[in-house]
Amino acid sequence: MRNMALALVLQALAAIFLVANAQTIRVANQGDALSMDPHALNESLQLSLTGNVYEPLVGRNKDLSLVPALALAWRATTPTVWRFELRRGVSFHDGALFTADDAVFSLRRAQSEGSDMRSYLSGVREVRKLDAHTIEIETREPTPLLPALLSHVYMMNQRWSEAQGLAQVGDARGAAGQAAALRANGTGPFRLAERRPQQRTVFERNMRYWGTIESNARQVVFLPIPDNEARVAALLAGRVDVMEPVPVQDIERVSAAGLVRVVTGPELRTLFLGMDQHSDELPYASVRGANPFKDRRVRQAFYQAIDIDALIKNVMRGAATPAALIVGPGVNGFQSDVKRLPHDVAAARALMAQAGYGEGFALTLDCPSDRYVNDAALCTAIAAQLATLQVRVTVRAEPKAQYYPRILRRDAGFYLMGWTPSTYDAHGALNALAACPRGEGAGHFNLGGYCNPRLDALLLQVQTQTDKTRRDVLLREALLLQAADIAYIPLHQQALAWGVSKKIRLVQMADNTMPFKWMGVGP
Repeated sequence: MRNMALALVLQALAAIFLVANAQTIRVANQGDALSMDPHALNESLQLSLTGNVYEPLVGRNKDLSLVPALALAWRATTPTVWRFELRRGVSFHDGALFTADDAVFSLRRAQSEGSDMRSYLSGVREVRKLDAHTIEIETREPTPLLPALLSHVYMMNQRWSEAQGLAQVGDARGAAGQAAALRANGTGPFRLAERRPQQRTVFERNMRYWGTIESNARQVVFLPIPDNEARVAALLAGRVDVMEPVPVQDIERVSAAGLVRVVTGPELRTLFLGMDQHSDELPYASVRGANPFKDRRVRQAFYQAIDIDALIKNVMRGAATPAALIVGPGVNGFQSDVKRLPHDVAAARALMAQAGYGEGFALTLDCPSDRYVNDAALCTAIAAQLATLQVRVTVRAEPKAQYYPRILRRDAGFYLMGWTPSTYDAHGALNALAACPRGEGAGHFNLGGYCNPRLDALLLQVQTQTDKTRRDVLLREALLLQAADIAYIPLHQQALAWGVSKKIRLVQMADNTMPFKWMGVGP
């Protein structure tokens, strides 16, 4: 059955290969975007794909520094008001001109109830139009990081969106029936030409693009290939030009192949385990009328029962770095002196006994099977390590199309997750993952319901502090407080590994996005 599935995948790729030419680049990934709606899901693959079609006001350069995109310039006119001068003469793919009306509409849409981008705009009080090419954003408090917060909030065309019934974000995680899940109308360097979820998505060069496209590709075909063997075989056979991730067990083999290379580098994403600390009864667990994760001793016991060195050696094949925080090197605020709690099964067992769970309990660990490097295998190995505490873990590994809807509706008690703060600042991670969940967007991805009012107060101070030295002190205090509470169990930062044909040139971004405008055929 497995060989038959592999043959079918390769047969389909062969058909694409026949119509490909020197101006077509074929890109494969283990997963697919769940929607083309730019505000639907705050997930790096989705933002990477939609970021080729849509654009923000403030963009990122190859080194991740901020650069003007649809905003030519910006400045703070008061401590809480930012003015953005918009780029003139920019057309959407349907020919409509980009104006302040579109910017105001898009920012308000990104703030709306169904948007997954709300956490980036949680401090915004009002967005207003001054004239056709100028807007103001007023924040509740001074927000020096506002331009960085906007770098993944993409602009939509107001008239097109309203005509499609998309003034509000729909059910982003299962929105197959939503127009924006299948169609798109942005200003970006590539336009959406074809969308077949879980099969293929075709992007065509925007011949009216306002900026520079370094790529010579006229078309990029994106192919989700969840099977590792099939994805590697497609690359080695020349049926795809770029694929990621290269499975860690195949890096040496792919590197040795004559016509392809493996492009590696550090990734900003940190993987961690989340725990329900809010529910009175832990879901999908054998404990009745109680939630063990409300007890810090249980969280610490789980942490110290995990042998991260063994996981990195045996599951990640050495292609990862142990994490002690929910942010890693390359993220502003990272604290290099903070170390992981030691792996100590005896201490972990003692903590479980003190908490009243010396005999362990059963629970479910939710994991994606097509999102992170060896994600399902990682969860299986963690389950085996937790058995040393007599904790009986059932791993529920699902494709992300099912996994994300489950965890984002808080239908999980114990789960694997990864995070790259789009601001590349630790405040972004803490605000999204560890702030007490509340309606305006802070804590939007705090799926376990951890809440410490002291941390919230620190985050507000960090957000509004303009003195860098003082801000760094506050940010360190916030990170250490969250770590001491064991709001999450940090695991590792995985390494990037892209398989690339030697005829392809590209830029590997540390946030694992793949801008097609910097990808081309030839030297």
